[in-house]
Amino acid sequence: MSLIRLGFLLASVLLLAFGTGGCDGEEPAATASDGDPETSKCGPTVGRVAKVVDGDTVVLESGEKVRYLLVDTPEITNGKRECFGVEARDFNAGYVLGQEVALTYDVECTDAYGRLLAYVEVPDGEINALLVARGYGCVLDIPPNGADRAGEFRDMQRVARDQKAGLWGMCSDVCGP
Repeated sequence: MSLIRLGFLLASVLLLAFGTGGCDGEEPAATASDGDPETSKCGPTVGRVAKVVDGDTVVLESGEKVRYLLVDTPEITNGKRECFGVEARDFNAGYVLGQEVALTYDVECTDAYGRLLAYVEVPDGEINALLVARGYGCVLDIPPNGADRAGEFRDMQRVARDQKAGLWGMCSDVCGP
């Protein structure tokens, strides 16, 4: 076997054995020795949804409130009853309520209200993206979070708007001015 092939084989084995060492910029998850869920520098990386507050906010069984990144759904809390808000909440609940979800964080971990800011993955996909793609919410881009995905979400919103999906076909005042 040539030295080049041997070197390539050795490098491949090491890469498979040890991975790339966190090149994605996120801290690796850690599991506590007493069986606590995995966490990152921001919070849990997995959790079970105990309550759906509205279309873009949930509460985990552990008590943390999670606000979805890059999506804003119509308000139905604090006395508000915006067009398509109940539908957005029900759509969200249908995917996440009682389910174990995976949480992925971005640059900033929390918002001004102390809620965790995350992308939330369910077996059928990422709920943040599903809400926008199916017309249950609008893109809410608040840098520095979402810098690498805002364009993707805007494209999904454009398609939903063009197809008059969800709130785009039902509501007159969609996504603000």
